[in-house]
Amino acid sequence: MAKEKIVLAYSGGLDTSAIIPWLKEHYDCEVICVCGDVGQGKETDGLEQKALSTGASKLYIEDLTEEFIVDAIYPCIKANAVYEGKYLLGTSMARPIIAKRLVEIAKKEGATAICHGATGKGNDQVRFELTVKALAPEMKIIAPWRLDTWTMKSREDEIEYLAQHGIPFEASHDNSYSRDRNIWHLSHEGLELEDPANEPNYDHILQLGVTPEKAPDVPEYVTLDFEKGIPVAVNGEKLGPVEMLTLLNEIGGRNGVGITDICENRVVGMKSRGVYETPGGTILYYAHRELEYLCSDKKTQAFNEVASNKFTELVYSGEWYTPLREALSAYFDYVNETVTGSVKLKLYKGNIMPAGATSPYSLYNESIASFATGDLYNHKDADGFINLFGLSMKVRAMMLDNNK
Repeated sequence: MAKEKIVLAYSGGLDTSAIIPWLKEHYDCEVICVCGDVGQGKETDGLEQKALSTGASKLYIEDLTEEFIVDAIYPCIKANAVYEGKYLLGTSMARPIIAKRLVEIAKKEGATAICHGATGKGNDQVRFELTVKALAPEMKIIAPWRLDTWTMKSREDEIEYLAQHGIPFEASHDNSYSRDRNIWHLSHEGLELEDPANEPNYDHILQLGVTPEKAPDVPEYVTLDFEKGIPVAVNGEKLGPVEMLTLLNEIGGRNGVGITDICENRVVGMKSRGVYETPGGTILYYAHRELEYLCSDKKTQAFNEVASNKFTELVYSGEWYTPLREALSAYFDYVNETVTGSVKLKLYKGNIMPAGATSPYSLYNESIASFATGDLYNHKDADGFINLFGLSMKVRAMMLDNNK
């Protein structure tokens, strides 16, 4: 009788390396590892040998970078989705894309369960598992960190466990931050960041760019073109999604753009402090918003704020594959039909400043907005408008005066 197959979300780190022999020991199963490449760079180098030597039967390394940008990042840009005013959802957006591929491979391999190495304190357990429930409700989910049979509590415990099973593992002393990297961002947690009273040691932390103090002393201009809310060109050059975001990361990074320090509210209820580097994403969000200011009418723009808050909450909580998120995306697709045009930005020492925008759908009309009297606006029309607009205030004031 063939052994049960379990698909493991695999990064090659110590946790998931220890999970492979642990799964085989406790479930007498075949472990199939899946690494979703969403632009984490060299982190995927050497993973196959590491997975196989640790006991996996095979490893899938799935290039999901462009899918991540097109299917997750672009909808979030259209929605101006920013969690708690600071966090640009780098990890939140990526997890459902990775989990979706885990489900697809699990079905292809005839697996009965999906396993992940997220802890019981984090957001990722929620994001992975909600996606599995939405796409494969019949699939069993194994979360070792939440099980009594998982007795390892530290890196030292995991290293010793691997040694006991005759599995060599090179692990340096844990003196670095806990990081999550993809093409959109790089997050940092741990060390001095665990005390909100401490200023981040940016010289030690930053990997995608420099601090504003170390950015050039002259501004750099960048122009972005959008079509229906989607970025299509940088400085007049049409680029694919991966090439564009890679270039914007370089531009933003060297100008100290996109560094965020936030103490955020996790899904599970606790506060968590982290530093995020999102250089290219910060530029894209800013440019998209500037174009919206030009192309969206007043009431649509106001409702976008309401819809964006709900959309952001859903993304952060891992509720990507839900009817409400899909419906909100349909709304933002519609209102972005006119978000087309070109935006010029000035980058200077961590700051982004608008430097002009044009659009064939611009709602700005110089004849109306000009201080000089134009043909389309009669100043006298304001008399009746103000009288009606302020009528309720006037009536209330009269009532209060009569009751003195």
